[in-house]
Amino acid sequence: MRDYLQKILTAKVYDVAEESALDPLPVLSARIGVPLWLKREDQQPVFSFKLRGAYNKMAQLSRGERDRGVLAASAGNHAQGVALAAQRMGCRATIVMPETTPQIKVAAVAKRGAQVVLHGESYNEAYEHALALQAQTGAAFIHPYDDPDVIAGQGSIGMEILRQHQDGISAIFVPIGGGGLIAGVAAYVKQVRPDIEVIGVQPIDSDAMARSVRAGERVTLAHVGLFADGVAVKRVGEETFRLVQEYVDEIVLCDTDEVCAAIKDVFVDTRSILEPAGALAVAGAKRWIEMHGAPTAACVAIASGANMNFDRLRFVAERAELGEMREAIFAISIPERPGSFRAFCEIIGRRAITEFNYRYADPNVAHIFAGVEVRDRQEKEWLLAEFAAQRIGAHDLSNDEMAKLHIRHLVGGHAPEADDERLYRFVFPERPGALLHFLSKMSVGWNISLFHYRNHGADHGRVLAGIQVPPDDDEAFQAFLKNLGYDYVEETHNPAYTMFLGR
Repeated sequence: MRDYLQKILTAKVYDVAEESALDPLPVLSARIGVPLWLKREDQQPVFSFKLRGAYNKMAQLSRGERDRGVLAASAGNHAQGVALAAQRMGCRATIVMPETTPQIKVAAVAKRGAQVVLHGESYNEAYEHALALQAQTGAAFIHPYDDPDVIAGQGSIGMEILRQHQDGISAIFVPIGGGGLIAGVAAYVKQVRPDIEVIGVQPIDSDAMARSVRAGERVTLAHVGLFADGVAVKRVGEETFRLVQEYVDEIVLCDTDEVCAAIKDVFVDTRSILEPAGALAVAGAKRWIEMHGAPTAACVAIASGANMNFDRLRFVAERAELGEMREAIFAISIPERPGSFRAFCEIIGRRAITEFNYRYADPNVAHIFAGVEVRDRQEKEWLLAEFAAQRIGAHDLSNDEMAKLHIRHLVGGHAPEADDERLYRFVFPERPGALLHFLSKMSVGWNISLFHYRNHGADHGRVLAGIQVPPDDDEAFQAFLKNLGYDYVEETHNPAYTMFLGR
């Protein structure tokens, strides 16, 4: 351990890395009841901590070794760290990346002057190919985590945290992939401040380190989840495992929804968007405090990176409310008769409906996929009890992964018995009671045969509704549309409707 302390204190990282800020998260801190600080490694030149370890390792190489070039295998942040370090040192770098790597990441590495070799469909295949190239070329291999010099470079983050926050710290939360970051931080913190707990955080579906610690030996996962791709490691490092066993106090597991909620929490406080692995420590801090209660002193979470793919933001926004227990997802069964839909909405009251999917299919029972905004888990349980009291069948789908990923987008289809159906697109004002206002204006003799709505965070909601209106009621229906006060467009003859949803 003394060797690691010396290595970390003398690590050569500041030629490329900055001493990142330690920022408070006041909004989140007030909610969880303890001061939570964010170590901003997302603000490094490559938007990740990885350049610390890469540069420190390469700084230990001899001139002759650097002249032969360096090799690395990575699908993201480590690749950019090695490329930047090589650029600063003036040495040749070859990075092997999986063929499935997004082009934006390939371009970012190539922009730093590194040669990119695309090989295989996974990191493991890229890694094996990099080792084969090393045998051919004699280039130095820069491991992403299982190397003492890489670990020492990452450990400089722990040194900075203790220097920047000299008041009491209860715990430091660190994301774990292969283990290089937490091994370095723990090796420093436990030597200097052994009273501070070092807590690792992993996704539930990429928990190689947690399983290895429980088993007492390194475990290889058959599969890993790819949402938090920065920590999606099937097998942790040998040296990192040894250090984690020795110095890490606990490992907390978080699910995808909790990570999405943490991304939102950080955005609310800082207006910055972390990648999933970058927000993992914040999610872990929240989970740990929920399990153990608020500690007496502040906590620190390491924001490890911000290389977020833009196309993931829609998914993050959808799942963040579930992660905060602010949205409940229900499968509702109500009698298929005029007025039953309104009765359901009266139970919901002025709570915001975040999603509503329904298609007429059965002449007796209507099955609805609904999202409802709630304050907490207790309010969700109250709603379930209220549905039961009113003899409305309700199943809680808030933790059903298939429902959240797929079923919510597949509610629909043809309705052969939906006579006299008319289809309209409406623009609802995004405020509680807008749906109930719509229903109260409708004639009780008209049946809603299709309804789709999803809150997208705008000041208005887009609704698609099918309404069964007998021809003799046309004049009254036109009056309803006029008096409703909402913008609308008729889509009854839209070919997409006739092909996929109409009779």
